[in-house]
Amino acid sequence: MLIPVLLSGGVGSRLWPLSRELSPKQFIPLNGTLSLMEQTLERCQSLIGAVDPILVCNEAHRFMVAEQLRSLQLTSSSIILEPVGRNTAPAVAVAAFSAVQQDKDAVMLIMPADHAIRDVDAFAASVDQGLAQAQAGKLVTFGIVPESPETGYGYIRRGGKEIAGCFDIAEFVEKPPLDVAEQYVASGDYYWNSGMFLLGAQVYLDELEALSPEMYTQAKASFDNAKCDMDFVRLDVEAFELCPDDSIDYAVMEKTAKGMVVPLSCGWNDVGAWSSLWDVNEKNEQGNVTKGDVIAHQTNNSYIHSSSRLVTTLGVDNLVVVETADALLVASKDKVQDVKSIVNALKASQRDEVHAHNKVYRPWGSYESLVVTERFQVKRIIVSPGAQLSLQLHHHRAEHWIIVSGTAEVTCGETISMLSEDQSTYIPLGTKHRLMNPGVIPLELIEVQTGSYLGEDDIVRFDDVYGRVN
Repeated sequence: MLIPVLLSGGVGSRLWPLSRELSPKQFIPLNGTLSLMEQTLERCQSLIGAVDPILVCNEAHRFMVAEQLRSLQLTSSSIILEPVGRNTAPAVAVAAFSAVQQDKDAVMLIMPADHAIRDVDAFAASVDQGLAQAQAGKLVTFGIVPESPETGYGYIRRGGKEIAGCFDIAEFVEKPPLDVAEQYVASGDYYWNSGMFLLGAQVYLDELEALSPEMYTQAKASFDNAKCDMDFVRLDVEAFELCPDDSIDYAVMEKTAKGMVVPLSCGWNDVGAWSSLWDVNEKNEQGNVTKGDVIAHQTNNSYIHSSSRLVTTLGVDNLVVVETADALLVASKDKVQDVKSIVNALKASQRDEVHAHNKVYRPWGSYESLVVTERFQVKRIIVSPGAQLSLQLHHHRAEHWIIVSGTAEVTCGETISMLSEDQSTYIPLGTKHRLMNPGVIPLELIEVQTGSYLGEDDIVRFDDVYGRVN
């Protein structure tokens, strides 16, 4: 049994301001109409013999994962929620415990959910090439045949032993300086480290237990004591927090004697920075990639992204310009690897722009902040057909709802009423209330909040179909 495993725990901070903690890059359509995760899910469909995937994700992203599966009309065998980030080795371990429950001889195809691959057929062929070795007990990784001497990737040096196009691994190498990277590429013996693996689930667990026993013990405890919540598997928090924070490379692959590498040439890109997006997208005659409402004059070799308004450039070269409703990034294209330093500065200043966009997605739909002041806030709220918000109250704010389109079932205290287009209602401070869309089209409304405190943490939930009760 071949089980795809998608790792979706990252936040993509180098793609700020588009990628944010509550809406990271894997859920955003950056190089087409589908998000990177949706593209990865679709790649799973090209694999012969593959069953429903296992997804390992941040607990805060669980509803986005479920929604993107639903949008493609796909199902998963398991969505495992990480309570905290502990790097890739523990994430693969809990996926392996889940895979072994399905089939003790299961082989896992480990894929980060945020990579781009142009040639899906070549990728599928390489998976077939490595599958026999994984079934024979080898821990197989995919080495990207380098197209240039990149300094932003780690490298894998292949050994002299070859079996059906798979090579033994001589060593893993950290990100090199440019002159060393040039030597690696010229030699033909080095590949970019893709972070993708083909592993027997039980073989991986046995190696992890031998090479990183503390991690194995804590990962097993977190899975054994996990609880099911709707479609999600919630790992035991205490046990998972005690897992060492380590990558699969450091914890297992660099130590094992069972490692092998399959050369892969498929137009791969880890989409790790804005310059990567310039690489993978189609360019115009001036070498520019533009997204959204953009007018670029006398501009060359630049990436310009507009999310909410007109962006214009004049007389510039090699820039990255990314606009969202609440933030603007202007950077030299050769400095975009340092965007993370801006994110760290935002965190240090406790700025909201590092966490979420003005438009925030929820399991029932979305809301978008239109106006925010000290004493009032205006939001646009969209509730999906058949969805409902929690039964809740607020200690510090009252709310006015004006229906723009659709039908709303409103619970306010002991009263339940139906509202339609152009009708409104008032929710007093401290009153239990709930909003539901009983219709077949999205419910759209404008919410005006007034009060002394308007933070999202002023919510006391009493009942919730999504398991978010206080």
